Amino acid sequence: EVQLVESGGGLVQAGGSLRLSCAASGFTFDDYAVGWFRQAPGKEREGVSCASSSDGTTYYADSVKGRFTISSDNAKNTVYLQMNSLKPEDTAVYYCAAFRYGCDDFVSSWGQGTQVTVSA
Repeated sequence: EVQLVESGGGLVQAGGSLRLSCAASGFTFDDYAVGWFRQAPGKEREGVSCASSSDGTTYYADSVKGRFTISSDNAKNTVYLQMNSLKPEDTAVYYCAAFRYGCDDFVSSWGQGTQVTVSA
């Protein structure tokens, strides 16, 4: 069974940094791509970043390029999202997601989400 557990959210001032973690079980990164989505109050869920080990590709939303970095530790089966230069508009619940056939595939599993709040 594929499971994803996020951690690392919290409250930070604008300009600060946070690192989110997504501990995965039931699959390996060789078989699945893993990404991050976020959903702010009253807004639709949007893709933030995705990484596929099988083909070495990574994707970032334009709004986070140059500020966020996705990475993975295959030994720990954990994916990270390093978020720097945070802005109040980055405030959202962040979700980890697994894609069976690459970042362009439909999401096959979701994590429970972790809240990120950026104060002005």
